[in-house]
Amino acid sequence: MIRTVEAVIDEHGHVRLLEQVHLPAARRALVMILEERPATGVAESALLSEAALAEDWNLPEEDEAWSHLQQVP
Repeated sequence: MIRTVEAVIDEHGHVRLLEQVHLPAARRALVMILEERPATGVAESALLSEAALAEDWNLPEEDEAWSHLQQVP
């Protein structure tokens, strides 16, 4: 299972996770270094995932699956 955890990396390269992580054994990890918070006030993780999620959100099958929640005037 792939899981994303927010962390802070200090100027010495030390990584500090912002939440506790419990794993049954050691795991590999990828570290993506982000710029400071964007000026828009939108979480950077939301901006990074927007394009990937839009692929699914914009499918006709998704519109059909959620159509029962749309109100008809």
